[in-house]
Amino acid sequence: MSLENGRQELAGLLRQLRDLTGRSLRELARDVHVSNSSLSRYFSGQAVPPWPTVVALCKAAGRDPRPMREVWERAKDGPQTSTAATAPVRNDLPHDITAFTGRREELAALLGAARKTPMVAIDGMGGVGKTALAVHAAHLLTADFSGGQLYLDLHGFTPGRERVEPVEALRVLLAALGLPLGRIPDGVTERAALWRSELATRRAIVLLDNAADADHVRELLPGAGQSFVVITSRRRLVELDGVLPISLDVLPTEEAAELFVESAGGTRPGDVGEVLRRCGNLPLAIRVAAARLRHRPSWTLDTLVERLREGELAVSEVFGMSLRQLDPAQRRMFRLLGLVPGEDIDAYAAAALAGIPLGNARSLLEDLVDVHLLQEPAAGRYRMHDLLRQAARADDAAADPGPAIARLGDYYLSGMLAAKKLIELVLIPLPVIVSQPPPAVPDLAGYDGALDWLDTERVNSTATFSLAVELRIDAVAVGLGQLALVPDGRHVGTAQLIHGLELSMPAAERLGERRMLASHRYLLGAMLMRVGRLAEAVRELEAARVLMVAEGDIVGQVLTIAQLAEARLYADDVKGAVELLRQATELLPAREVATRVYTNARLGHALVLLGEYGEAREVVSDVIEAARGLDRQKERMCLDVLGRAALGLGDARTALDCAEQALALNRGTRHQIFETISLTDAAVALRHLGRVEEATARHAEAMRILEGGGERHRMVQSLLPYAEACLAMGDRDAAARHFQQALEIATADGLSYLASAARAGLTRVS
Repeated sequence: MSLENGRQELAGLLRQLRDLTGRSLRELARDVHVSNSSLSRYFSGQAVPPWPTVVALCKAAGRDPRPMREVWERAKDGPQTSTAATAPVRNDLPHDITAFTGRREELAALLGAARKTPMVAIDGMGGVGKTALAVHAAHLLTADFSGGQLYLDLHGFTPGRERVEPVEALRVLLAALGLPLGRIPDGVTERAALWRSELATRRAIVLLDNAADADHVRELLPGAGQSFVVITSRRRLVELDGVLPISLDVLPTEEAAELFVESAGGTRPGDVGEVLRRCGNLPLAIRVAAARLRHRPSWTLDTLVERLREGELAVSEVFGMSLRQLDPAQRRMFRLLGLVPGEDIDAYAAAALAGIPLGNARSLLEDLVDVHLLQEPAAGRYRMHDLLRQAARADDAAADPGPAIARLGDYYLSGMLAAKKLIELVLIPLPVIVSQPPPAVPDLAGYDGALDWLDTERVNSTATFSLAVELRIDAVAVGLGQLALVPDGRHVGTAQLIHGLELSMPAAERLGERRMLASHRYLLGAMLMRVGRLAEAVRELEAARVLMVAEGDIVGQVLTIAQLAEARLYADDVKGAVELLRQATELLPAREVATRVYTNARLGHALVLLGEYGEAREVVSDVIEAARGLDRQKERMCLDVLGRAALGLGDARTALDCAEQALALNRGTRHQIFETISLTDAAVALRHLGRVEEATARHAEAMRILEGGGERHRMVQSLLPYAEACLAMGDRDAAARHFQQALEIATADGLSYLASAARAGLTRVS
């Protein structure tokens, strides 16, 4: 048999092995650690593989290689290739990182990109693992790029070292392709053209590590051809056309834990989660920490945590590398963002924080996103990683945070005042002090826009309030404490409101503004009453009333009297409440339409409790049209009274209609507390109409909302009719449970008039 026939016989057997594996050429090349171009020559008979390659192919196919040895011996005795010998290709890739872990999605995206695009740019903050990912992927792709594997560190962010300029980078890359120095021209343009020309004839992989920006690598990019270029940078290289971006963030906790355990050489006793938290899930910091542990067998994880706490591992230095690339304006914004107490921030708040125009703030935020010192999890919303926040604060540790937080607080005050005008939940005048109006406030675009903004900024404004209290920024602390009623009043959050008003009371007293202190005491009294703390509530309301009289504030006095009347209702003194409310209506000037609607609605409610249903309907009917011209919540208050009065007069259908209208208004205004009131009213009307199952469902819906918060007196007010509905359905056990729960809450909170109703209910079911 001729040598040629021997090669073809071997090639046929090798193709059978390939078919048995069921794998693609690329997959098979990766498994047996040879290039796919070499495999193609082996399968076509153009070359004879080394015996270890034959063994590897047999192993991949699950076959015994020994029967093939004789065929391979016959084939290998002649020339092993039909093509001329070629010069050896370069492989300059750094060593693949030990225990490469995680980044499964990003790695898959990078390997997939090598099949369909010529260039990929991996971006992310310093220490996030860009180079590790790029090098690992390049090693996996080596078999697919037989024309060479080139690596060049451009040192775009290396402290103490000048970056490699494009002209020098091209010289290094051309030399790596084997070009004599005499053939390499001097100019960057000529070198770039020669680089593109040489690369077009090869199938190489080129890794350009640590690029400073797009201009740093623009001349190094390939033209035509089948080569693949991977760039890493701390900046997003959005200016480069045709480059696929892959952005890296810190590792997910599961992958971070896997990396730590692998790098540390196994598990140790202690809390790995605390280690990861102190490393910020940053791969570089994790590897450094794990290396310390690996070489200290006696250490536990608790020992390592203690060392991290003491600062032996300077994780912040990882971020220091990124900070050095910032210009003064960017660095100032970065430092200020480290002070932000909330979860995230937008450009409006950032402009206020820095005291700069909105456009400038937007540009700086985008700059920080581009260099991965800031994240943009949603369009226009920015947040900072916890470790970066620490680095930002450490970067200017001596700076006083007070002025910046005061500016941020004034921004939230301005936004909440704008929202209050659109929503008007709080009637009491709030003389809030805005010391520094912000550069810009978003257009809240009507009622729904105001609610959306309040909901979005609720956590942030609350956190800013807490910091203002701590830093004794009194005007901000008092204003945010009072205006918190605008967003939080729609939620089940009375306990939080009380806590905020109590925390900021010393600030209100220090300011010496009598009107502001009066409104503060009024709001605190109203909130205390809602949770059954009647004695404290009355004390605060009486103090507020004295201050309002001294200021000649008639509207404030009327509203305070209305709250004191509410306290009478809680104390089961309905007649006393009606008397106070009549005084309030007589005191009020005719021009105060909104306050008159409110006081008439409160009077109508008290008259219903007194059994004066006709008068209650008359009092509220006088103002309901005015209420419709004001806002949805005042209309809702009137509908509540009209429905209950109708029920007292025996008209359950009208009562149900009023409750359903009120429910629609409450859902439209997204006010959960008032929604539970309307649900309860609708349930009571349904029960009177004999639709007991529907009534029970409405009660259950109200209770689901109330059980999530501290509205204990409202829970009692819903539990009592809920128990009645269960009793009407014949479910005495459920009725007894609800009466008992109502009694326990009412007794604990001093709600005597509700406690007596609960006891009466328990007597009926026992």
